Amino acid sequence: MDATSERDPVKPPTTTERRSDRELVVTRTVNAPARIVFEAWTQPELLKRWWAPKTYGVFFLSCEADVRVGGTYRFVFGHAASPEPMAFFGRYLEVVPNARLSWTNEEAGDSGAVTTVTFEETAGQTRVAVHDLYPSKEALDAAIASGSTGGMCETFEQLEELLVTLERDQSAKR
Repeated sequence: MDATSERDPVKPPTTTERRSDRELVVTRTVNAPARIVFEAWTQPELLKRWWAPKTYGVFFLSCEADVRVGGTYRFVFGHAASPEPMAFFGRYLEVVPNARLSWTNEEAGDSGAVTTVTFEETAGQTRVAVHDLYPSKEALDAAIASGSTGGMCETFEQLEELLVTLERDQSAKR
């Protein structure tokens, strides 16, 4: 299987691994407790601050997330090079606070993946693993070829920046 990582001497790497013909897993350990990381993944006002990779010229137009089993989400993005907005939407299949999220990616129709994110905390750091399970090898190949999986390293960097701010704000409240 393929495995790549982005290395920085100070920051932990973001690794990307194709675990099977249908599964892609991106992993990163972030310096924050799971409860704060989970909030960043589930609160629309926080998602808007880190989810879209800035260097891709993508920005949020709207962000809706009803984070509960059966709840829906809809993220609408603009792009500097296109007048047409891009919508990503689906429904939540599993929500375990501070531990696990799973959702559908319905904008891709029959080629859409099911995404499961796990949060494992150890000594105040959280290992975040994003598992995308595609319905076929061809669907995963197409996602990789289109570059749609390529922004994860940057979004994790943006998440790290947000987490520093959130932890500082929560510490100030104590």
